[in-house]
Amino acid sequence: MEQTDEEEIEDLPPSAKLVFKVLEYDGPLTQKQIVEESMLSARTVRYALERLGEIGIVDEDIYFADARQSLYRLTEPVAADGKGVEEPAKKDACCAE
Repeated sequence: MEQTDEEEIEDLPPSAKLVFKVLEYDGPLTQKQIVEESMLSARTVRYALERLGEIGIVDEDIYFADARQSLYRLTEPVAADGKGVEEPAKKDACCAE
């Protein structure tokens, strides 16, 4: 039986849940930025990112501003049909009818 993302997140330690929320609100971020935002230790953030990566919730990319660091972002949600879920488009205040 396969777990949904929400069930998998519930099973994570509190530190991983916090890192998930930080990335949800402020991402994409480097590990150093996540440490600053979450106020967790670097070791705890590394472990949380590892756990989130294991269940496929976080992607790691190259951080072009400093190639020694990685940029972490949440993976895009997937609909039941296997396609990415798109958020509704937001209208600009200047262009609203």
